[in-house]
Amino acid sequence: MSTVRRPDHRSEQHGGHRSARSPHSAGLRHVLTHLITPLLMCIGMGLAYLGAFANPAPHQLPVAVVGSGHSAQLLAQSINDKAGGDLEVRTVGDRSAAVDRLKHQDIFGAYVIPAKGATTGSAKGSAGGAGAEGAAGPSKAAPELLVATAGSDTSASVVQKVFTPIAAHQGAPLKVTDVAPTAEDDPTGQGIFFLLVAISIGSYASVAVIGGAGAVLPVRWRAALAIGTSFVVGLIGTAFAGPVFHLVDHGLRGLWAMAWLYSAGILLIGTGLHTFLKRWTTLGVMTLFVMLNFTSSGGIFRPEMQSGFFAALHSFWNGAGFVEGTRSHVYFGNYGLSGHVWTLVWWLVAGLLMVGVAALAEKRRRTAEAAAAANAAAVAAAAVAATVPEPTAKRGSRTVRSARTAGGAGTDAREGAADVNGAAEADAAMDVEMEMEEAVGV
Repeated sequence: MSTVRRPDHRSEQHGGHRSARSPHSAGLRHVLTHLITPLLMCIGMGLAYLGAFANPAPHQLPVAVVGSGHSAQLLAQSINDKAGGDLEVRTVGDRSAAVDRLKHQDIFGAYVIPAKGATTGSAKGSAGGAGAEGAAGPSKAAPELLVATAGSDTSASVVQKVFTPIAAHQGAPLKVTDVAPTAEDDPTGQGIFFLLVAISIGSYASVAVIGGAGAVLPVRWRAALAIGTSFVVGLIGTAFAGPVFHLVDHGLRGLWAMAWLYSAGILLIGTGLHTFLKRWTTLGVMTLFVMLNFTSSGGIFRPEMQSGFFAALHSFWNGAGFVEGTRSHVYFGNYGLSGHVWTLVWWLVAGLLMVGVAALAEKRRRTAEAAAAANAAAVAAAAVAATVPEPTAKRGSRTVRSARTAGGAGTDAREGAADVNGAAEADAAMDVEMEMEEAVGV
């Protein structure tokens, strides 16, 4: 007696669950892999911003005591001793020399000791013949603190906090004079820093578009797009600085030139890096041009108010070149401008070199891929030829039939390869889209 075997519905059910779970597992792995980038951004931004801005304190901040007498030397030495390395106090002979040093950003504050015996007010004679003081009477001359808020408003505030108690100890109110004020619509002088932020985001976000969506284009075309985009980003930044928000009231042509140099350096470096980093490019350019760049630019705190790491970056990083170059051009009569411009030029040169390296790498990769494809085609042809019988007169029809079969197999192989390529292109398009969202959405 034969038995009919019933299908195992449980095995079918489990098999169905496994097949249903497998696409979800792949999708979950894909999402978790892409989550690594924003999490690393979170860690990097926290370390950079809190490390640079959380606890600002002066480190050998240069200031001056104005006076040539023994009292000026004693006061400078006393402040140095009490500061414990926070300040670097020197003496300057007269007020005009102190103003000159402030405008050259050699110092960030100058305390002018009033001349000995100097008073404010005047004595007035009385009708009774005996000399008497006026209603207000003579009073001791007030000491003066010279600052340049255009160089750094935060540094000027720190200097004012240092010298206000000294003036109070001498029994006179402190008179504060700003020898290099900022534009009327940018009272803190930090508008230049936020202009840097806008130009930077426009630049590094464009890297994701040019490197991702433009990956099919030759490197030279991508480089041309990068330079053209930087031209537009520089114009947008100049419009913000001038007619839109009035952060500066002159020197807009020079500001645009520096904005273009700055943006072009970022775009070219990012475009070159995309060849090697792919979807990690966003994290790479954010590390270079946000985490390390904004924090060392001097736009909020000058290097004298930061740790040695960010102070060292300030001497050659491109954000510092833009911020200090703009300050020099707009507020300090172009003093030191050439050095800051050269900083931006060297970053642009680094971008051009990076694009050149990327072009060589892509050329070698294309050559290797072409050689691999040729080898694969040769192997496939050899395999097909091995399965086809030797052509003979008697078995001509069979030979033709075998050749057709081999041709059909080749067609199936090509169709399978096309499906694989299509899936790869879909995955690549998804990666590009996510990369753009990460870059623009931060």
